[in-house]
Amino acid sequence: MPALPALPALPRPPLPSELLPGSLRQRIGERLATLRIPDFTVPAPVAKLVSRLPQQPPTHVLTLALNLALDRILPRDTLEPLSGRHLQMRVLDAGLTLDFTLGERGFRRATPTAGSKPDLTLSATTRDFMALALREEDPDTLFFNRRLRMEGDTDLGLLVKNTLDAVDWDTLKAKLLGRHA
Repeated sequence: MPALPALPALPRPPLPSELLPGSLRQRIGERLATLRIPDFTVPAPVAKLVSRLPQQPPTHVLTLALNLALDRILPRDTLEPLSGRHLQMRVLDAGLTLDFTLGERGFRRATPTAGSKPDLTLSATTRDFMALALREEDPDTLFFNRRLRMEGDTDLGLLVKNTLDAVDWDTLKAKLLGRHA
């Protein structure tokens, strides 16, 4: 039986940014480079509603994002002290309380037990967590301005802060945008 001929390789489709004319692409790039998250607070009625909703879906989104980053930009061996520890992220203005832990198979939702406190609680507003994630603000600035609070095990808090500081966000951003750093 004769071998089937190989199919020709398909050309790579252009990236959305490549479809724009050069000058427009440059102007958009310049604006995006200086774009900052505006100062905002989630409205109180929205926060009140969100606080009454199940917290599992947003916790699942958080753990999914952390698991995508695990071993790619967050080294598992560095995070080993977090294993089995109850971590909590409180988004103050949105009424969210996300409980999670790091296990053998990655991050997963943790179920708080009555009477026990999390090993580490990180609290900030939606805007401040977004600014932290996008590197508009660093953890030290937010912490010393009392916009990021860490409660519980100080060593775990320092580990989380130092891990965030050690991530090469520019290289990660370049990879996500399809550029070479």
